[in-house]
Amino acid sequence: MTQSIDGVLVEWGDRLFYPGNRRVRSQPTPRLDAQLRRQAAVIRGRIQATVSRRSVQVMVKVTGGGRSMAAIAAHFRYISKAGRLDIEDDRGDVRHGKEALHDLVEQWRYGGTPIDEVGHRREAFNIMLSMPSGTDPAFVRAAAREFARDELLGHRYVMVLHDHQAHPHVHLSVKASSMLGDRLNPRKADLHRWRETFAEKLRGYGIEAEASRQATRGATRNFDPLWRVKAQDEGRLREAKKGSKTGERARLSRAEALAAWGRIEAALASSSEATDRVLATDVREFIKRQPVVQEMLKKRQPVQQEMIKERQREVAPLRDRPGPEKLR
Repeated sequence: MTQSIDGVLVEWGDRLFYPGNRRVRSQPTPRLDAQLRRQAAVIRGRIQATVSRRSVQVMVKVTGGGRSMAAIAAHFRYISKAGRLDIEDDRGDVRHGKEALHDLVEQWRYGGTPIDEVGHRREAFNIMLSMPSGTDPAFVRAAAREFARDELLGHRYVMVLHDHQAHPHVHLSVKASSMLGDRLNPRKADLHRWRETFAEKLRGYGIEAEASRQATRGATRNFDPLWRVKAQDEGRLREAKKGSKTGERARLSRAEALAAWGRIEAALASSSEATDRVLATDVREFIKRQPVVQEMLKKRQPVQQEMIKERQREVAPLRDRPGPEKLR
């Protein structure tokens, strides 16, 4: 029974937490039992973090990128506050000051694939890794360093920690062309993997961090891209964007996530382990809190109230009919 439950958790947990990854069969061969138990333990942890502990969600965002050395140098000056903050490169060297900034710009200009002073092709990507207020900035920097070493291997990059604002965050600027000439081209799947990697590195320092999708959490918030934020700040935004996602794709992805949560809840509820059954209760309450479910309940409520009123109307004549004493 436990093996079967583990198989269900891994199969449907993969769909919730690791979309696009290979899904493990629900009926594994005996030689995969140990591996299945380990995977199921990871999934249980992800479930608990989402529905019980509600761990904080990491943020990894591509905020732009330079198309020329002039733009890249300007970004270096911005993230380092003109050299006043420490700037760390892909070799682990930490420097500050205007002279160090100048040397760094010249290295990027001529090292590897040369970058023209003025150009039209994207030559660098600017990435921000952020955590909520109260997170130790030193751990954010350490996790960002490990993230960059894993995900940006072969590319020149620099990173600067900003801990003087509400949310500690790290600015990463990475050269688009690697040392071998391969070009970085982050897509939606890459961004999700980057969030997973950053969260994993933070958990290595004891920080409860998660990187689940909005559909998995049942969230519907519609975040504005950077250009819309800047346009709104400057008063140039003509039309406001809806605060919630209401399109067909959003509806379908959340319906699929709810179906997966339902399978997981049923499996945990049928477990012989008390901890699984407790987790099943948390999952059940989590499902009830989903905006989609709440909306369905609101739509059903007027129907139920009308049914009650109709029943009361049917019973009223019987209630008002005179009893035996009145007839006498």
